[in-house]
Amino acid sequence: MKKQLTIFLLSTITTICAVAQPSAREEIMQNPDLAASNSAIYPGVTAQQTPAPHGKKPFYLSHYGRHGSRYLTKIEEYDYVIRILKWADAKDKLTPLGKDVLRRARLLEKQVRNRWGDMTELGFQQHRDIVRRMTQNYPGIFKGKANIDARSTLVPRCVLSMSTALQQLTAINPRLNIHQDASQHDLHYMNYQDKKLRERPKDSVAVAKYNEYCRQHQKWDRLMKSLFNDTTYIREKVDGERMNYHLFRLAGSIQNTTYHGQLTLYDIFTPDEIYHNWLTANASWYLGFGHAPLTGGEQPYTQRHLLKKLVEDADSCIRLPKPGAQLRFGHDTMVLPLVCLIDLNGYASVVGDLDSLPARGWVDYRVFPMACNLQFVFYRKNPKDQDVLVKILLNEREATLPLDSDSTPYYRWSDVRNYFLRKLNAYEK
Repeated sequence: MKKQLTIFLLSTITTICAVAQPSAREEIMQNPDLAASNSAIYPGVTAQQTPAPHGKKPFYLSHYGRHGSRYLTKIEEYDYVIRILKWADAKDKLTPLGKDVLRRARLLEKQVRNRWGDMTELGFQQHRDIVRRMTQNYPGIFKGKANIDARSTLVPRCVLSMSTALQQLTAINPRLNIHQDASQHDLHYMNYQDKKLRERPKDSVAVAKYNEYCRQHQKWDRLMKSLFNDTTYIREKVDGERMNYHLFRLAGSIQNTTYHGQLTLYDIFTPDEIYHNWLTANASWYLGFGHAPLTGGEQPYTQRHLLKKLVEDADSCIRLPKPGAQLRFGHDTMVLPLVCLIDLNGYASVVGDLDSLPARGWVDYRVFPMACNLQFVFYRKNPKDQDVLVKILLNEREATLPLDSDSTPYYRWSDVRNYFLRKLNAYEK
C-alpha cells in the first residue's frame, strides 16, 4: 500500500510539473533560437539533483554525448542564399531589407569558409563545462586514479569533443587513468546506420504526407515580398519554399558562432513564421527518428546496438570495485532515437497527427541541442551491494522511465536492464 501511494504521489507530481512546463510555442516566442532544432545551443544547466536513497553512492557513469556546437555542414547551406540574393541584386530586384540580408549572409559565409561542419569555440567550452559539472556532481567517480575510457566516432568534431573533455578532466585530476580511442572498430554501435530503417522516411506515402504538412505550415509569401521588389521575379525566378528553408537554417546557426548576440536573421521572420517553421522541422525529426506510424514506428531501433552495448558495458563495470566512467562522443542522430527507444521522458509516443506532437511533449530541441548527452549514473552502498540503482540524466537534467520505482528518478538496475533487454529481444524476434 505504501509503495502504491508513493508511486501515485510521484505520478501526480510529474503530471503537475508537465502542466507547469511552458508550451513549445511559449518557449520559442521567448527564445527563437530554440526553433533551430538540432542547431540550438546547449542550455544553461541549473537543475537540482535529487538526493540518492540512504547509503547509496555514485560509483560508475556511462555517457553518450553529441559533439559541441558546429557550423552548418555543407557549403550549400550558406551559398544558396547568397547566390539567389546576388543574382537578384544584379538585376536590381532586392528591397533594402534584401540587400541587408545579403550583407549578413556574406558575413556568415566568410567566417565559416572552409570550415563546414567544424566545431566552433562555443563547442569546446560546452564540453569543458559539462565535464566540470560531472566531476562536481559525482566526485567519487572521478577521484584518485579512476579509470576513464573514452571513445569517439571518426568525425573531427567528435574527436575534438572527446579530447577537450579529457583535457578538462586531466586539469581537474591529473592522476586519472585515461584511455581514449577513435576507430572504425566501434562504429557498429557508436554511429550505426541501419539502411533499411533509414529508407522508410523516404517512402512515397510518407514524403507526400510530410510535404502536405509543410504546405499547411510554411507560409513564405510575405517573407519573399519583403526581400524582393518584383512579384513577377519572385514567381518566375525564386523558389520561395527552398529560400525560406535556407534562410531559416542560417538564422538558427548563428547562435553557435561568435556572431551570437551581434547578428540575427530571425528579425526577417514574424514570430508565427518562426514557430511554424519549427513545427515542420520537429515533424521531420519525428518521422525520421521517432515511433511514427507513418514511417513504420520502428525508427528508434536504429540504436539497438548502442543500447545493447550500454547494457553489456554496465554489467561488466558493475562487477568491478572502482569502474570509473565511460565517455562516448558521437552525434544527434544517435541521441534522439536512443531517447525514443528507451521511452525517456515519454519520447516513445506514437502520434499519428503531426500537429499533436508539441502537445504530446515531443519537442526536438529539448533532446538534442549541440553537445546533448545522456548520463547513466549508477549507485550502490559498496562493491558487495547487489541492489544497484541507476538514474538517467538527459542534458544533465534528471529524466524518467516508464517503470515503477520507490525513489524516482532512481531505478533498480535489474528493472532497467530487463526493460531494455525486453525491448531489444522483441525487435530481434
